[in-house]
Amino acid sequence: MSTMTIELNPLLEEKLTRLAHDTNRNRSALATEAVQAYVDRQLEIIAGINRGIADLQSGRVIPHEQAMNEIDALIEQASA
Repeated sequence: MSTMTIELNPLLEEKLTRLAHDTNRNRSALATEAVQAYVDRQLEIIAGINRGIADLQSGRVIPHEQAMNEIDALIEQASA
């Protein structure tokens, strides 16, 4: 484990303290959990963006108009 110091505005600090009290957990554990969730989500987003860029660069995309035409045709077919 490593230690990190962060600055919290007074309102966030009060909310974190209240949450720690109400859940019988310590503020550090809650902050660690929050940072972990944030980092994991941001890494997922970046991975998705990178997959999209790779698809674009390798030509694995179709124009928006073509995609919409195909979707519209499927909707029309399902409605018939």
